[in-house]
Amino acid sequence: QVQLVESGGGLVQAGGSLRLSCATSGRTASFFAMGWFRRAPGKEREFVAAIVWSGALTIYGDSLKGRFTISRENAKNMVYLQMNSLKPEDTAVYYCAANEAGSWSRARNEYDYNYWGQGTQVTVSS
Repeated sequence: QVQLVESGGGLVQAGGSLRLSCATSGRTASFFAMGWFRRAPGKEREFVAAIVWSGALTIYGDSLKGRFTISRENAKNMVYLQMNSLKPEDTAVYYCAANEAGSWSRARNEYDYNYWGQGTQVTVSS
């Protein structure tokens, strides 16, 4: 059974930083890539970043590259999202997701992700 558990969310002032973690367990050998998505109040779920399981490739949502960094720690089956220079508009529930589809060109597509964590709240105050 696959499990994804996010942690690291919280309340931070604008300009601050947070690092989200995603612990993966279970049948991870089938994973092609890992992604982070977010959903702000009243908005649709938005792609944040993805990393191929080997860690060799990364991709970011529009305007997030340079502030956000996704990384993997293979030995611990962990995925991280380092978020710097946070803005109030970054406030959202952040979700970790696992992709078995195997298409890097579709890594931004939430429908290619097979497993999801429960989410962690990030609130950025102005």
